[in-house]
Amino acid sequence: MNNPHPSPQQAVVIGGGIVGVCCALYLQRDGHRVTLIDPAAPGDSTAKWSCGQMAVSEVIPLSKPGILMKIPGWLLDQKGPLALRPSALPGILPWFMRFLACARPSKINEIAQDMARLTQHVYQDYAPLLAACPDKTLLGDRPILEVFDSPAGLEHERPHLELRKQLGFCSEELDGAAIGDLEPALAGKFQHGLMFPDWRAVNDTEGFIAALTESFIAQGGVRVRQRVVKIDEHHDKATGVTLADGARVPAELLVIAAGTGARAFFDSLGVNIPLAGIAGYQAVLPQPGVEIRHSVIYADGGFCFAPMTRGLQIGGTIEFAGANAEPNFKRAEIIMEKARRVLPQLNTQGMEFGVGYRPFLPDTKPVIDRSPRLQNAILAFGHGQLGLTLGATTGRLVSDLAARRSPTQNLSAFSARRFAVLGGNA
Repeated sequence: MNNPHPSPQQAVVIGGGIVGVCCALYLQRDGHRVTLIDPAAPGDSTAKWSCGQMAVSEVIPLSKPGILMKIPGWLLDQKGPLALRPSALPGILPWFMRFLACARPSKINEIAQDMARLTQHVYQDYAPLLAACPDKTLLGDRPILEVFDSPAGLEHERPHLELRKQLGFCSEELDGAAIGDLEPALAGKFQHGLMFPDWRAVNDTEGFIAALTESFIAQGGVRVRQRVVKIDEHHDKATGVTLADGARVPAELLVIAAGTGARAFFDSLGVNIPLAGIAGYQAVLPQPGVEIRHSVIYADGGFCFAPMTRGLQIGGTIEFAGANAEPNFKRAEIIMEKARRVLPQLNTQGMEFGVGYRPFLPDTKPVIDRSPRLQNAILAFGHGQLGLTLGATTGRLVSDLAARRSPTQNLSAFSARRFAVLGGNA
């Protein structure tokens, strides 16, 4: 039964990253009194260490045909765009088996269609959230570029470009002259590329999340910088959360949007979901000495040049490291070695490394659903590399679930129960 005007409730959102703050803002728009809880400072989250792109057509899962044959290379070449630590293999093997099951062409098409139903609403969903922020430059207006070393790289992408086209997304091919016109710093370095006119990039990943958080607080929201250690409950409902300092925050409505941190609450939520944290490494150059105008994906290098207000961020490499693994910042050094081959004049003075653990599920789709066990708890995690892209859309869908409104999109593809047969965490 639809309820367009829900009764205000005391809501608690666990997780203050991009998905969590967007959930908090949309619940706030529905009149709920919202407390947002996260141990880190606003903006200091997984999405901070991302390329900052609204990658609306990045709907094709990582599990592409032929992926099985690439795994030995990931084990042997720790300098590649994708790497798998040998020590992580035993623990992550169950996750990989489910991942490989998604590599069938029919499954890839199904996943891409499911994801496209979400990403087609990205800008519409962010619009009211950004309109409430004083800074009107948080989201840039330039498209994203992708460059390739050879025609082979572009040809490899053609089936994926065709699928994206079928789903309503567009791209334009670029030759060397067009690449040089758009990015003078790359003139003469690449002869083959793409432009994605429907993608955009935020001006700063950390600043984007922090600005949305400030807007949430300015509109009466409360943000608590603490760690949640326990979900409090009575019968089949959450009654609040207990924090690390022993304090308790009551709740009539609970949202878990904590990325990989959601795993700590699976028993309470009644789910057994194969959620893995996949490391993505980045480097920030405060004074890069080179002007990059667009966010530029270097496909064969496996990383992206992302200009931000705090500097030029370079990164995107992926590492399957296993649960609770320490970061390996040699991965970031590898990125910088490759970046300097493209732009030898880069100034690395004051360089900062960072890592974000992308919350991935084997089918590359998030969970947006109610808890099977606690009827007033909503799950919103597992967005992989699309947390920033899908933050606002997830927030809107969560507010619909909270109000028991029928969401615009069918959420069955994002059910927490879709892994019930296989079960297990990675």
